Amino acid sequence: MSDRGNDAFAAQALPPWRRAVLKVGSSLLTDGQGQLSDHNARGLAAFITASRSAGREVVLVSSGAVAAGRARISEERRRAGGIVLRQALAAMGQTRMVGLWQALIDAPVAQVLLSHDDLRNRRRYLNARNTLLELLRLGAVPVINENDTVAVEELKLGDNDNLAAIVAALVDADVLMIASDVAGLYSAHPARDPAARPVAVVDAITPEILAMAGDAGSAVGTGGMHTKLQAAAKAANAGISTVLFDGGNAAVIATIGDGSFRGTRFNASGTRLAARKYWLRHAPGSGGRIRIDAGASRALTGGASLLPGGIVGADGEFSRGDIVDVVAGDAADGSIIARGLCQYSAGEIRRLAGRHTRDIESVLGFSYGDSVVRRDDLVAMTEKATP
Repeated sequence: MSDRGNDAFAAQALPPWRRAVLKVGSSLLTDGQGQLSDHNARGLAAFITASRSAGREVVLVSSGAVAAGRARISEERRRAGGIVLRQALAAMGQTRMVGLWQALIDAPVAQVLLSHDDLRNRRRYLNARNTLLELLRLGAVPVINENDTVAVEELKLGDNDNLAAIVAALVDADVLMIASDVAGLYSAHPARDPAARPVAVVDAITPEILAMAGDAGSAVGTGGMHTKLQAAAKAANAGISTVLFDGGNAAVIATIGDGSFRGTRFNASGTRLAARKYWLRHAPGSGGRIRIDAGASRALTGGASLLPGGIVGADGEFSRGDIVDVVAGDAADGSIIARGLCQYSAGEIRRLAGRHTRDIESVLGFSYGDSVVRRDDLVAMTEKATP
């Protein structure tokens, strides 16, 4: 569709890739009336099929389940609203969404539903990775969606843009492709500011870049430009470039099949965090916090483990093995010093706060080790990516 502003973006080369994660938003899978439609999906499916024929692999992160489910119930029932309704709609629409892709892609498609817990729990995270890599080895196209039926927090706050970035790191993708209903990033909202200019390349997600983002532009989606910038930042931090383009424009899709695109390219940082450190930095946390003193803060940023002696207190409730945020003792500005897998529960940490490591067993009656958070299970938020 020529009225979508694609002509404002010059064609540029795609990053070299053998494996990509392609995220498709809800607005591209509906007909404007909330009904599931394959109008835009046909071109994207043809791109996936052509890529596979060229020996490349594509993992699809697809929204649309809630919208597909909504179309199956009456207007009166839709007005009931609420989180439980959205969960039910996701369950009703998920099979229709996957069926749409299976009808268009000349390869087996495999439904994979992921939740926050799958990404927060290291063991389940690795299980998900192994499953996805095996599906690719078998020649299938994984179709991934947030498990909206059970993921209450995701339905309130989340989006598939950020999920796609996490999946890109999960499967070691070379590029994250975000197919949207916009042509790319503009310096301001193009419908509101006649001086808005297209931004073809972004080297880093700075506050100035974030300021360019507006609100969600679709009634059927949960994201907007801001979530796409968040996703691009996550991918960049994992050494993965992101391209944002208009997935509803056949000409744009055709250029992607030829190795170029019209839209915005977000460059990778050029370095990569170790996989475990990346997961700790970006996986959804438990919501719990451990407050530490200045000495412990200096030790953590220097690469040390977190010991009970430097702990001031713990906020919230969390269990052993959960990801927690580590903050300054006063936490006045809420800034996070580090994140890590905790070896003790919140209640146990409150009992250990300020104590010497030799006191752990006498205080608790048992010990999981001297460290509350081991250095290998911790990432300082100021830590630089490593090759």
